Amino acid sequence: MSAIHFENIHRVKTDTQPDALVGQVSWAPLKSLFLLAMYALTFIAVVWFFSWDAVLLFVIKTGMVLLLGHSVGMHRLLIHNSFKCPLWLEHFLVYMGVLVGLGGPHTMIRTHDMRDWAQRQANCHDYFAHRQQPIVDAWWQMHCNITLQKPPQIVLEPRIAHDKFYAFIEKHWILVHLPWVVLFYAMGGVNWVLWGVCAQIATTVTGHWLVGHSAHQDEPSNWHVRGAGVHGYNVPFCGLISMGECWHNNHHAFPGSARIGLYAGQVDPGWWFILMLEKFGLAWDIRTAKDLPERPELEWIGATHA
Repeated sequence: MSAIHFENIHRVKTDTQPDALVGQVSWAPLKSLFLLAMYALTFIAVVWFFSWDAVLLFVIKTGMVLLLGHSVGMHRLLIHNSFKCPLWLEHFLVYMGVLVGLGGPHTMIRTHDMRDWAQRQANCHDYFAHRQQPIVDAWWQMHCNITLQKPPQIVLEPRIAHDKFYAFIEKHWILVHLPWVVLFYAMGGVNWVLWGVCAQIATTVTGHWLVGHSAHQDEPSNWHVRGAGVHGYNVPFCGLISMGECWHNNHHAFPGSARIGLYAGQVDPGWWFILMLEKFGLAWDIRTAKDLPERPELEWIGATHA
């Protein structure tokens, strides 16, 4: 069993009695203007630079970024430590995750762990709970940051904090798209750049928000975490396009599991990819729900296990 606790409490330090409820949401100019530029360029792509080869490029790259980068590399591997792989492969998968357009690896870890900690409290700010109307929540999540009055301290483990590659792509999370701009321009011109870079970023950032918002809008149907102010909800219609990330009720119950789609009919491409890596000897120490410590606060409220 890994020494790293599956709920990531090894990163969140609460010695100062933090408060998840009181905080200020404020505009984040860099990420907001970057995303607005991607929207504008995507509009130009749709209206003036449409071509089927560029659309095919968009579909392929978006799928790769979501599967290899966001779901497997950034979320299941770097954030939740649900499996291990060679460092060169970890670096590649996390780099692909930065291409989503949300930020670098340090930012993604801190954002994710802060949200997870806040949602496990009895009450938390609406920013963490996605309680506001969709238009407000979209603005908050994609264009703003939250500053808690009494935040916990989030301490990255040394292997991540001192990794020079992660430090580089953290600092240059926007500039890492430039090699793709050059490559796509050389291969297909302006329309390949607009569809393969700008439209991909606009879609992956918006899709990340949309799945996150939808996955916190209902009562849990299977697993309930007693004492938590926010619960996860499975969003069945987007299992494939979210690469399995939509089974959020399962994920709230077993956050350290490499497999998120736990039951029959729950499509989970991220898990399939990890199994493929294992078959080629590129993934090991893979943790699933059965490998995790019992949680006294976790209870099954569904009818029967599928």
